Amino acid sequence: MGFQCASRICIRQIHSVTIKVMMERLKQALSQHPKRRINDRSLIPSAVLIPIYYKDGQYHILFIQRTDRVKVHKGQISFPGGACEPSDGTAANAALRECTEEVGVAAESVELLGELDDFFTIGSGYIVTPFVGLVPWPYPFKPDGHETEELIEVPISALRDKNCLRQEKEIVDGEEVPTYFYHYQGKVIWGATARILNQFLEIWAGVMKEGGETA
Repeated sequence: MGFQCASRICIRQIHSVTIKVMMERLKQALSQHPKRRINDRSLIPSAVLIPIYYKDGQYHILFIQRTDRVKVHKGQISFPGGACEPSDGTAANAALRECTEEVGVAAESVELLGELDDFFTIGSGYIVTPFVGLVPWPYPFKPDGHETEELIEVPISALRDKNCLRQEKEIVDGEEVPTYFYHYQGKVIWGATARILNQFLEIWAGVMKEGGETA
């Protein structure tokens, strides 16, 4: 019994070290990414958080499904986030505040690892600044019920499965733009969220390759 307990502690310690190493590699990869910024005063500044955590031997991303009571993006699957407010000071603070409001993750619980390119939403007029953050697990997530209808936990390995993704093209302002649709257990991630996710998964694949990982 004592040996089994010690073994479980050892496994947890190994996992902890592995996660730390992988997150440091991800942080470095994000810092080296040449960020594309969008400066357009006609669009509304907003920010989202891509919450990552290690659960049951796999890295996961937490998404939310929005309620029908929100002003825009009703019923869509997205990352926690929303419009920036003057009191936020920075886009990163806006992403953390929204994550606290929508899924109950305290800002001090999140380790920010970096950010991706700015993206724009088609039709609703937002600039979205995405941040990547590590969240401890287990964590008592709590959807607020007003903006967040449901929490959706998706293993990153499932999102990287080639059968998960469908890619198309659409014309935006006269230019051909790739569009992505990620399918997971009857849910479809599309729009700006899918474009952000696609960029994150490309960076993640490089990090996993560097670390000799497959998940």
